[in-house]
Amino acid sequence: MSYSLIIGNGTIVDGTGAEPYPADIAVENGRIAVIAAPGALANAVAQNRIDATGLLVTPGFVDIHTHYDGQITWDPQLTPSCWHGVTTVVMGNCGVGFAPVTPEKREWLIGLMEGVEDIPGAALSTGIRWDWQSFPQFLDALDRLPLAIDVGTQVPHGAVRAYVMGERGAKNDPASPEDIAMMAKLVREGIEAGALGFSTSRTIVHRAIDGEPVPGTFAAEEELFGIGQALADAGAGVFELAPAGIMGEDLAAPDRELAWMLRLAEQTGRTVSFGLLQHDGAPDDWKRLLDAAAAAFDSGIPVRPQVSARPLGLLIGLQTFNPFSFRPSYQAAVERAGQNLDALVAELRDPALRETILTEADLPDNPMAFISMGLDRTFTLGDPPDYEPDPETSLAGDAARAGVEPFHYIYDQLLSRDGRALFYRPLLNYSRFTQDPIREMLLHPATAVGLGDGGAHVGAICDASNTTYLLTHWARDRARGERIPLPLAIRKMTYDTAQMYGLDDRGVIAVGKKADLNVIDFEALRLLPPAMAYDLPGGARRLLQRAEGYRATIVSGEVVLRDGEDTGARPGALIRSQRSH
Repeated sequence: MSYSLIIGNGTIVDGTGAEPYPADIAVENGRIAVIAAPGALANAVAQNRIDATGLLVTPGFVDIHTHYDGQITWDPQLTPSCWHGVTTVVMGNCGVGFAPVTPEKREWLIGLMEGVEDIPGAALSTGIRWDWQSFPQFLDALDRLPLAIDVGTQVPHGAVRAYVMGERGAKNDPASPEDIAMMAKLVREGIEAGALGFSTSRTIVHRAIDGEPVPGTFAAEEELFGIGQALADAGAGVFELAPAGIMGEDLAAPDRELAWMLRLAEQTGRTVSFGLLQHDGAPDDWKRLLDAAAAAFDSGIPVRPQVSARPLGLLIGLQTFNPFSFRPSYQAAVERAGQNLDALVAELRDPALRETILTEADLPDNPMAFISMGLDRTFTLGDPPDYEPDPETSLAGDAARAGVEPFHYIYDQLLSRDGRALFYRPLLNYSRFTQDPIREMLLHPATAVGLGDGGAHVGAICDASNTTYLLTHWARDRARGERIPLPLAIRKMTYDTAQMYGLDDRGVIAVGKKADLNVIDFEALRLLPPAMAYDLPGGARRLLQRAEGYRATIVSGEVVLRDGEDTGARPGALIRSQRSH
């Protein structure tokens, strides 16, 4: 028999959590057809063959927390996620997205996405090709796109609320019973058309570009439970949210949020997935919340805390923002230079301008003042990038050892690498200069790995590389006894995330399953430093991070990336949910 693809002599990490084993894999019609002893398929006929000797073969990674809702209309690869072994993404998270929509609300939804997810509105306005209004029409539009990887999406609360309630919905007015019934109808319509879930946000940190909190931030339980019941009635869908207090903005909120989430999950039988992070305000609260959620999970209530594989932090530099970003003379220099970084660096090296910037005060109401007050928690990112730095290596510590005033020191450091140096300011999951809490979160069977925000926060963060980080930092590079076993690390990114969204056809290497696979040189796998690109529509900027060591990424049996480079294959497709009854 002949096959479309044979991967020979690889070490299989199958996604179930079982120990790795050597095997050959044959693929036909986009599915895994044969798993055989190593060398058994050496003489079989295949259109394509990959020698995986010394390499890992894993299921493709399923990233459940992305924001490619606009980018998908112009980027078939969905970079940077595809560079990190991801073969399936779920977008439409945190209550923001682009359907349902009336034509007059398109720009408003763009402003909502720009404010919440830091995606340039001009790029979205230029790049999105609108050919839908209803959510089913949006799914049909996605179905027509050429894609390298698979995509599923969710019905966003913000769009639904604005569609049903107009300005009342956008301004977070209370919903009437009639409003709730109409929202539930639209959500059920979206789920039955194939949406993988419904999403909302309740943190006041999430705001539209005009400063208004995301629609649904203050939604009453009647509204949340009415929509949750729509998922139950449809027999499908995850209820995903960014809960109040997730960023430490309200220390009393997490317990209230968890209480209603548990009741909603129990009442509807639908999985409720909520973001869980450690923050400085109450650095041990995550443990109590995880224990409570885990107890409910163990009792059969489908609630899944969603956790990150590394600290969430800002990347600081001349191309992003820095302690001088709100000083008038610095802003004037940026204005003169435009997007010409070399011109900006040349100006900033002028001794007179340097002295002026260092001695002048920030403009009033500087939203980035916390950066200036956190130089003892800001670090040179380096190459390879270090996301768990020694506290002694902070910029404040380096300045003290050099005998230089801290702001003078960071000013000069910002000019290193011709202005392309980046510095790391961890904000969440790093309260005590350690990632030990992350390890405990990752090891817990109730948690789901997510929060990478692929496609979002493009001017300050680049965490779509979380999958690679989980493999390198946690499964390989941390000290012995502190590592996460490789089979578990793979399972957390494949079987567990696929199952949470009901994607039973992927996430494991088994005969009959979808041939979404990675071939990885585990020892050579490494993250490259993030770098700024100006490749969004209209030349807007975004931070990108690549990796080395992914020898092949395969979707439905076709190699879509070889050594990190696009092959031009477009086997990706829209995933539509399957109802459970």
